[in-house]
Formats: sequence, structure tokens, C-alpha cells
Amino acid sequence: MKVAYYPGCSLEGIAREYGESLEAVARILGIELEELADWTCCGAASAHATDDMLALALPARNLKTADKTGLDLVIPCAACYSRLKHADKALRSGEKIEGVDDGYKGEFNVKHLVDFIWEKVGEKAILAKVKKSLGGLKAVCYYGCLITRPQKITGASDPDNPESMDNILKALGVEVKDWSYKTDCCGAEHVLTMPEVAWKMIQKLYDMAEEAGAEAIAVACPMCHSNLDTHQPEVSAQVGKQYSVPIFYFTELMGLAFGDPEANKWFARHFVDPGPLLREKGLL
Repeated sequence: MKVAYYPGCSLEGIAREYGESLEAVARILGIELEELADWTCCGAASAHATDDMLALALPARNLKTADKTGLDLVIPCAACYSRLKHADKALRSGEKIEGVDDGYKGEFNVKHLVDFIWEKVGEKAILAKVKKSLGGLKAVCYYGCLITRPQKITGASDPDNPESMDNILKALGVEVKDWSYKTDCCGAEHVLTMPEVAWKMIQKLYDMAEEAGAEAIAVACPMCHSNLDTHQPEVSAQVGKQYSVPIFYFTELMGLAFGDPEANKWFARHFVDPGPLLREKGLL
């Protein structure tokens, strides 16, 4: 199975473990990732906060490249996915975007990685690669704001209760807990400008995951992972309660279940060490 692949900036920086575990999982599942040639930043939050046209032109440039491949485009970063989906909708509707010429065919699908793996790879292929069941590990799946919303852009069938990541983790043996906060906001970039506000939003996710009976949180977004993993000391100090919640990229858990030898290297980059929990469960 061959797809076009847009890694985005984070997977070559703060989310290296996401990028590396994604590539490992793709190799094990037989997915050939054809990285877009000469791809550029999608603009993320900065562009649409300053210039509406730039916010479309930056992702549209990458879509024009993808258009020439004839392959479905897979995107692991939720922010990148959102920006490229906005641009894709604009191009398909015939909107003129500065710096992007006419002739966009759009004969391909733009998919977030978590949906692509569940919908196109599927449970049977995942189960066939599991070498070590993650049974005993209790987790909630956190999708964040942008993978499913706004619905008119993403086309999500149930934007408030997505299931793809839940289904993938269940196939790995994880005891996935139900909760009502899987698409709540983590504060996103406000953690830089209004940290006290963002920390309260992050704390709510820790508390609600704990209330649901989870020992860890699985994510599919670099911003969500960064906010939830790196700010536990600040949140703990703010509220006087100690938090130490392991935060996993869903691809890391897939790699662990598939027996990839690099898993320890990914976990070593986390601020909250997941090693004690995984060893307690007999998974490391």
C-alpha cells in the first residue's frame, strides 16, 4: 500500500518519537510512505492568525504537489491536517488562492493518520502484527480539537465521539476507557501566551482520565502530546496535586505491541517516563 505523506515540521523536531514510531509501524504494516517532494510548512496557527490568504496558500502549495502523485495523502499532525483540509475544501470549491495556479484535480483523499490506519489498514492487518498484547494497560484516547472539527471541513461522521484510535488500541489489547473529554481542547498555543488558563484545561484532562480509570493517555497530535506531557510539573504546582500521567502517541503503542526494538528510544524522550507503568504491566 503506497500513500503520499506530509510529515509537517513537528515530526522532525519536538515530535520525533511520533515520526519514528509512525515510520516503524508503516514498515511493519507494509505501508509505503512517499514523502511529498519539497514540502513546506503549512502555516499552522501562525498564518491564519495573521493573514487569511497566506493561511490557505501555504497548505495549498503542498496539496498541488500531492495532486500530482495520484496517491491519497496521509498527515499525522492534527494542526497540519486541519490546515490542509481547509485548503483542500477551498481548492475544490474553485476558490482562487494567490500563488497557486489553476488545474487542481483533487482526485485523492486527505486523511489523518489515525483514521487512515483504521479505515484503510484495518483490524485484521493490525491483529496479524501484534507480537505482545498490551493487555492490562488502561488508557483513554485523546483526539483533541482538530482531527474531527469543524465537521464541515473534516467530514467526520461523529466529531464529538471519534472511534478510530479507540479501535486501534483495543486491537492491541489495551483496555480503552470511555470518557467524555476525547475532543476537549488542551489549550493549544495558549500555553505560551496564557499558561495559567491552559494549565487549567490540561488539569481537567488529567482529572477526567483518572476518573475514567485510565493510567495513561494516548494522543495523535504533537501539540496535544507536548502540552499534556511537558506541563505536568506546572499543573501540579498550580493545584497542589502531583500528576505523573504517561502520555503516548498511539503509534508508539502500536510499535510496542508489534515488538519494534526502538520503542525504548521513543519513550526515553518523554518528560513523564512511561517505563515504570509499562514494567509494572510486564510490557517492557
